Amino acid sequence: MGRSIMVQGTTSNAGKSFLAAALCRIFKQDGYAVAPFKSQNMALNSFITADGLEMGRAQVMQAEAAGIVPTVEMNPVLLKPTNDTGSQVIVNGEVRGIMSARGYFAYKKELIPDVMKAYRALSSKYDIVVLEGAGSPAEINLKQEDIVNMGMARMADAPVLLCADIDKGGVFASLYGTVALLEPEERARVKGLIINNFRGDKTILDPGVEMLERLTGIPVVGVVPHLQVDLDDEDSLTERFDRSGGHGALEIAVIRLPRISNFTDFNSLSRMPEVSLRYVRSAAQLGSPDVVILPGTKNTMEDLRWLRQSGLEAAILKHAASGGAVVGICGGYQMLCRTISDPEHVESGGQIRGMGLLEGDTVFLGEKARTRVTGRMEQAQGLFQALNGVPFAGYEIHMGRTEGRTELACLEEAGHRKMDGMANGNVWGSYVHGIFDQGVFAQAFVSCLLRAKGLDLAGGVEDWEDYKQRQYDVLAEGVRQALDLKAVYGMMEESTCV
Repeated sequence: MGRSIMVQGTTSNAGKSFLAAALCRIFKQDGYAVAPFKSQNMALNSFITADGLEMGRAQVMQAEAAGIVPTVEMNPVLLKPTNDTGSQVIVNGEVRGIMSARGYFAYKKELIPDVMKAYRALSSKYDIVVLEGAGSPAEINLKQEDIVNMGMARMADAPVLLCADIDKGGVFASLYGTVALLEPEERARVKGLIINNFRGDKTILDPGVEMLERLTGIPVVGVVPHLQVDLDDEDSLTERFDRSGGHGALEIAVIRLPRISNFTDFNSLSRMPEVSLRYVRSAAQLGSPDVVILPGTKNTMEDLRWLRQSGLEAAILKHAASGGAVVGICGGYQMLCRTISDPEHVESGGQIRGMGLLEGDTVFLGEKARTRVTGRMEQAQGLFQALNGVPFAGYEIHMGRTEGRTELACLEEAGHRKMDGMANGNVWGSYVHGIFDQGVFAQAFVSCLLRAKGLDLAGGVEDWEDYKQRQYDVLAEGVRQALDLKAVYGMMEESTCV
């Protein structure tokens, strides 16, 4: 069985996912076969594997850093919130059901065999498994039957690195308080502390670091600086939502739906110098963008109601009526159609009027579509006509079937051809997530919009995947310089996996 190391955090968004990705890259660079693992992930950002199974994107990002193909064993349990008190529970890549928070809390111990089967499969295949926790191990109300933090560390016999984000303030208190709230056996598993996201002169921290080590009896094995890396974020805590958008000539407004999912679909566009991309939550923020994008959502009907109540629907309809471009992806595509029906109560049941910008109707079905696809645009209209013939790749992950006129693109899925999406003038929608990730499609999309403004694209566009590989190297180098890797390797040598 392989060795293991676990990254836990004092809070959500402490940098666990990026530190785990950095370790995956570092171990790969050092010649080891390495895989990521997170027993339970809660996020609306998900991914479809090559065999049609669903998993969290954080472990996909870490698998990319490790140079391996993502598999569902890396994230055996995925929770996708449907409202404030319930989630869709996905086990081994397939929907197990929708559960309330209390119901899942009582049920989760039954998932331990699934979790351990997935973990052992990775540990038997790879030299090192890098585990990631969730939230904080000191959430004492959730510690019973824990399967993702110290409970998982115990089952995997993994040493733990505990990290905290100094940018949030109170870093010493959060590290000390977290350690103090752990049980003695749990505390013994914490072999190193990491201060993450530091800016400034590290020597200023030294007195605090020395006191923290005395109080906890645990060494600080690294002070990781703030690193300028551009990688996929895990969930809605992303800082991307608050960015101003840049100074590109092309303005893209992505609607920040309350239950937005797979916002990483647009990361590749946001890094293009010609593009100024921002996320919008109100009609007042919309302004006069060149294109409005409606993204995916975990609850299409409720988010469409929000869009209506917020005044954004009226603003988008006015934008489209004046010839403005509108694009919908997955749930956003469904919103653009005439009607959405839910006879099987997949969401809230009943029927709701859509925005009516596309001549289609959606019916929600109990079965979820999960597949990777390649395709080519065939019926793009208006200012997007130059997209016709342009190839793309991505994945579908949705409940429901949409039928209507003017199908947009031809897809190839497992050797079969089918049509996807619809177009109507400068409005189009598609079920394909990741459609902008390939440079050739992103370049063609942006070129269409620039051409409408009398402008040209300055140069070629690098594939998002190629770009990310360079970012993983930047991340690994920054963490390698900051971390006591000799100590980290020593921790792994002291433990043996089950």
